[in-house]
Amino acid sequence: MVKRIFFLFWGVFLFALGIVLTVQSNLGTAPWDVMHLGVTNYLPFTMGQISQITGVLVIAISWLLGVKPGWGSLANMYFIGLFIDIIMAGGWVPVFDNWMARLGLLLAGIWIIGWASYFYLSAAFGAGPRDSLMVGVIKKTDWPVWKIRTIIETLVAVIGYFLGGPIGIGTIIIAFTLGPSIQWAFSIMGKRAQDIEHDPLFYWRKPVTESDTD
Repeated sequence: MVKRIFFLFWGVFLFALGIVLTVQSNLGTAPWDVMHLGVTNYLPFTMGQISQITGVLVIAISWLLGVKPGWGSLANMYFIGLFIDIIMAGGWVPVFDNWMARLGLLLAGIWIIGWASYFYLSAAFGAGPRDSLMVGVIKKTDWPVWKIRTIIETLVAVIGYFLGGPIGIGTIIIAFTLGPSIQWAFSIMGKRAQDIEHDPLFYWRKPVTESDTD
């Protein structure tokens, strides 16, 4: 249990760091972050606080759709937002004018998020708020995972774009490389990423056993 808790919090910290790296690259961010940053143009909150507020709303909707939040959902919702604000306020990640340096920040962020996913999912405390929403919609519609994920992420990206969020080449790069980054982290550690990252229903289909979390 101690190991799992460490994995959970180390994972959410790495998530926040990876997100900040992609944001500071100024090349475009992941769809949900496009929306979070877009909302900050209209409300007096930080990106981390908007992420937390969004997480609360998403958890509530997911619960109404029949997916109860787990400890992992709550930790994801609160601590990723908190760590984002701490990292950004502390100026931990510089902003570069050089295009290659900015691309390096983006790729480093994607790589770190891959490892964040390994630690967070290996803790096996349940899916994050946004994956829980996906699962809830899947339960109600019986549509395939890829279709639901595409619809949700396209919708939030479009909303973020019209709110002034940063869509760019980085958004496209993230879309094509984040999955392989997560898969690579799991393969390095000898785990089966295909059971988790590509299947948000993992926690509902396969009970967690000792061998899954060792």
